[in-house]
Amino acid sequence: MTVKANQKTLYRQIADQLLGKCHIPFVATNHEIGHGRDITWNLRAKEAPVHIKANWHGTSWIAEVIATGIRDGKPFKATHRFITSLRTTPEALLRLVRERWSLESWHWIRDTQLREDDHRYRGNGAGVMAALRTAGLNLLRLAGFDSIREGLQAVMHDIKALLAMARRQPELNP
Repeated sequence: MTVKANQKTLYRQIADQLLGKCHIPFVATNHEIGHGRDITWNLRAKEAPVHIKANWHGTSWIAEVIATGIRDGKPFKATHRFITSLRTTPEALLRLVRERWSLESWHWIRDTQLREDDHRYRGNGAGVMAALRTAGLNLLRLAGFDSIREGLQAVMHDIKALLAMARRQPELNP
């Protein structure tokens, strides 16, 4: 579970446990270059202390992931804290955290670019609109747009371009 800064007590407790030069038995690192990014991901984790386990039943580990590097030509640093009941390798935990962020970034695009949370459809309308948005986002990606915003701006007033994207056949990988 992601622990956000608005969960002040738990957030601070995890930070305190991973602070300073204390021994951290559970570490993993991954380096990513691509899509305008050069980022190093560092995971640090250890067994959850008794006071956290008492309040968050089933918790095995507390973890912190710090991502640092360059994103879109600018310095970047993000720190995220977690609690988990999983008992796995550090590398597997880091992979799971990164996959979670991948999903969150997809939802972020839907929320910020398509303002999905602002819509109030009833009945099947919400599911239908979500399916149409997903199809639209996938069409933009298949058309080669790295930026969803640029793709939306390119087709929002050009129905012919949008329909041409829908008719285009995807390239087959050999």
